[in-house]
Amino acid sequence: MEGLTIAVIGAGKIGSAIVRAIKTKYRNVNIIATARKDETLKSLRELNIESTKDNNYAVARSDVIILSVKPYHFPTVLRQVSIEAWRNKVVISIMAGIKLATLSNLLNGAEVFRAMPNINAIVGRSTTAIAENNGEKKDLVEEIFKALGNVYWLPEEYLDIWTALVGSGPAFIAEIIDALSLGAVASGMSREIAYSAVLDMISGTISMLKEGKIDHPMLLRDQVTTPAGTTIRGLMIMEAKGVKSALIETIEASYRRAVEIGNEIDRSIRNNSK
Repeated sequence: MEGLTIAVIGAGKIGSAIVRAIKTKYRNVNIIATARKDETLKSLRELNIESTKDNNYAVARSDVIILSVKPYHFPTVLRQVSIEAWRNKVVISIMAGIKLATLSNLLNGAEVFRAMPNINAIVGRSTTAIAENNGEKKDLVEEIFKALGNVYWLPEEYLDIWTALVGSGPAFIAEIIDALSLGAVASGMSREIAYSAVLDMISGTISMLKEGKIDHPMLLRDQVTTPAGTTIRGLMIMEAKGVKSALIETIEASYRRAVEIGNEIDRSIRNNSK
């Protein structure tokens, strides 16, 4: 990693988190970050990170490029960056839905990878999937994303599911946390106490499951549920309201949208190239 120059194209929330994580863990790596907003560029410069609005400059001067723009901005990046600038570079896309085949066809002579971290990278707790391929720089790509948290290598066919489950997942979990807190508020507890208690309870539940004390979530549920008790009454409401099926459909709908985005970008690029 020493002496490497990494460009992060699109240093928004996730992109900025990647920049900070790399800078913290690999001090001898050079970073060039791009953004459209002056405010973002200013905050990056305050971290002594080279920042610019010029995507072509960043790509041309880097060894590794992380594409962190929204998928629909990708065609714009392609127009801004010269074809030759991609040659012999390692390019890692964290854009939802856009397939390796599409990236490889468009990024002239680059070694292409596809990854999906999540917003927890901000606190160094991302869970990142990288699509399996035969690239020579696999170890380098893994090393970069280990700066953000845990890394999984998966068949590319799972990346869109991962995007729904893990990429979008923090938003779904946040919604559930808010609902549980509001349930306590509706019952008479202050929001501050309820929110803090929910976070502690979820953290403890995760520890129970991750440390192997209980092999399956349903076993934990059954341990808490006593005959004619409070838990079974709550579970009856969840069953009646279809909470579990709604969560299953949430992931399915998000997955389908990730697939749609990839197909829409493919069509857009093909139409523009005619």
